[in-house]
Amino acid sequence: MSTIKEPVVLKSSSLNRSGSNHEDTVDGKIVEKPEAEQKEEDDVISDLDEVALNKIVLNITEYPDNLTLYDLYYFMLAPTLCYELNFPRTFTIRKRFLLKRMLELICLVQVMVMLIQQWMAPGLKSSVTPFIRSSWLYTLERLLTIAIPNHIIWLLGFYALFHSFLNVQAELMKFADRSFYEDWWNADSVSAFWSTWNIPVHRWCRRHIYKPLLIRGYTRFTAACVVFFVSAFFHEFMVSVPLKMPRMWAFLGMLGQQPYALLVHHYCPKGGKLGNMAVWLTLIVGQPLAVYMYFHDYYILRYLH
Repeated sequence: MSTIKEPVVLKSSSLNRSGSNHEDTVDGKIVEKPEAEQKEEDDVISDLDEVALNKIVLNITEYPDNLTLYDLYYFMLAPTLCYELNFPRTFTIRKRFLLKRMLELICLVQVMVMLIQQWMAPGLKSSVTPFIRSSWLYTLERLLTIAIPNHIIWLLGFYALFHSFLNVQAELMKFADRSFYEDWWNADSVSAFWSTWNIPVHRWCRRHIYKPLLIRGYTRFTAACVVFFVSAFFHEFMVSVPLKMPRMWAFLGMLGQQPYALLVHHYCPKGGKLGNMAVWLTLIVGQPLAVYMYFHDYYILRYLH
């Protein structure tokens, strides 16, 4: 991306011919132009002048000027997944804002580590034995016990990632678009939650999966199913690879969101409080259940075998 340190101002005299826009020189004599012809030429010159000024002052990049290492690395470091020729930019880095977000990030990470070590890990360890012995009532009690710290950690992690970390990244890159999430906590349907809690991924899915399928004639339902399938694959990938233990729990959990969304819409067509309760139910109960299953399988595989 080419950069211009000082904006260039175009002089109107550089656009004139023979000293005046309204005159032409023929055989050394000045001839007045017809009014209609002159008006049309003035409009063209005005449009060209405006386009030139916009490109220079606003530093607008056009293909193939964007094929540079600077543009590549900026896109890789910017907090977005969708490429644009001209990203919205800020002029300065707000040092006080940046410092606040960095302190938030450091403090939140420390609190999450403390909660995992002091609350989450002991609860998970004590839940393995009743699960192995098929003591389902005690297993349910253990599941509800770890649901509380798990949900607190998830909320802190959401704030740390989408508000603190991404704003630090955006501020350092002078990236102006800060719409990383919307008010997902007020979502009255499962579909509304998935379209508001992670805006960068949602935009990528719409741009590169959902809309191309609609253009090719597929139905909205089919396109949505493909989006959830791709999302399920990456959720499972992010869990199975670090654990070196593919178990498909995250994949099945994400894949089940589409039928669950249809079920909630069927019984709560107007959304409202019941729809919002259905959203929070998946967050409070569904997530610790997946964590429980992965921890159980990991413990059995690594320690009992």
